[in-house]
Amino acid sequence: MIRERALKVVLVIVGLLFVATAYPLLLMKLEETEQMMLSLYVTLGVFLLLALRNPSAHRSLIGFAGWSSLAHAGVMTVQSFYDAGERAHLLIGSAAFALVGVALIVLTPAKAKVAGS
Repeated sequence: MIRERALKVVLVIVGLLFVATAYPLLLMKLEETEQMMLSLYVTLGVFLLLALRNPSAHRSLIGFAGWSSLAHAGVMTVQSFYDAGERAHLLIGSAAFALVGVALIVLTPAKAKVAGS
């Protein structure tokens, strides 16, 4: 019960943060690659908020959000070694995405047991 409540809190926070990236996206003052990336995060945020109703039915979505956040954190960490001017920015972003990824992976609902097995 506590784990499911914690998952729902994380889903709300992450979902709202991802949906909030719609604001800079709507300004259209970003590079095209950033616009494309933000559009994916806005969409993922909407679906994470929809997963609140029944998290166990959306296990794969929650897992994808967690693992893709860890992958994003990894890429940003590597980029920080090559771009000294953006190093602090990239490492802070890496930490944030890693935190999101770990929280979602740890709290992903267990696989439902099939009746009769």
